[in-house]
Amino acid sequence: MLIILVSCKDNQTIDSECEDIVYSSPIGFPEIPFPLDNPIKHETVLLGQKLFYDRTLSKDGSVSCASCHKQENAFSDAGKSVSRGVANEAGMRNSPTIVNSAYHNSFFYDGRIKQLELQIKEALLSPNEMYSSEAHIVSSIQSNNAYKALFYKAFGNDSIDVLKVCKAIACFTRTIVSGDSRYDLYKRGVNINITPKEKQGIELFFSDKTQCASCHSGYNFTDYNFYSTGLYTHYYDKGHYYTTKLEKDIGTFKTPSLRNIALTYPYMHDGSLSTLSELLQHYNHGGKGFINKDKRIDSLHLSNTELQALEAFLLMLTDSSMINNPAYSHP
Repeated sequence: MLIILVSCKDNQTIDSECEDIVYSSPIGFPEIPFPLDNPIKHETVLLGQKLFYDRTLSKDGSVSCASCHKQENAFSDAGKSVSRGVANEAGMRNSPTIVNSAYHNSFFYDGRIKQLELQIKEALLSPNEMYSSEAHIVSSIQSNNAYKALFYKAFGNDSIDVLKVCKAIACFTRTIVSGDSRYDLYKRGVNINITPKEKQGIELFFSDKTQCASCHSGYNFTDYNFYSTGLYTHYYDKGHYYTTKLEKDIGTFKTPSLRNIALTYPYMHDGSLSTLSELLQHYNHGGKGFINKDKRIDSLHLSNTELQALEAFLLMLTDSSMINNPAYSHP
């Protein structure tokens, strides 16, 4: 789990100068990677947290990063197939969780962005998201005197530009990690009550019969690669093809993490599957015929009991400590 050790003098508030801050990765994870040009710094995290929840950064002051990435929904926009931005403009794809995004090597379902700071900048400026401009962002921040002190603490000066805004939000976002679910506790040997159905689901998930773990692998339950799962026979959204321009990538999308999956519905790149049951039925039926469909996507012939067991396992991946962690909440 994320450990934040804060030593403050005289019961100072979170915005005050603090020492001995330690950001640790979850047990079994690599250390949280921070780029050399945006190293971890407590003051930068605090600034990024404030900016993450600030609606004034959007064109009309109506949405913030947190509008589509809600903590109680594992920083996703649960219940919406696609999110709505400024002027209720619909996005193209389902908003993915940003939890554990520090470990990702590409962003968006098509993988077109390789750096978290650039992903944030695109969200800030996109017409169907925050639809802002660099001038508006800088102006809205400069009008708030409290921000000047925060920028000075984070960057050593009070000059404000969009790159610093993106760096601060990215620094905060990289601290949002999750690895303390019931399944994690079970794997660590913690004495928790695990049902026979959950045990069956674990065995099925990691079995050759389902091959779930061949794509949803590792500590973050994703290999970060791009596949077509046969969701459609024709893809109007061509996915990773837009990044590579290769015919073999038409209809392929980045493998999402399964962590906190019960909180991040609906599913698939377009939010077209509403429930875990629908999602599992899709894979059980083997998807639809499509030239680029991954060869592992085939009829599984699982019984209803087995499907229920898989769902029970997926429910084990919810990390309640993360969704209730005040370090991630509105400051």
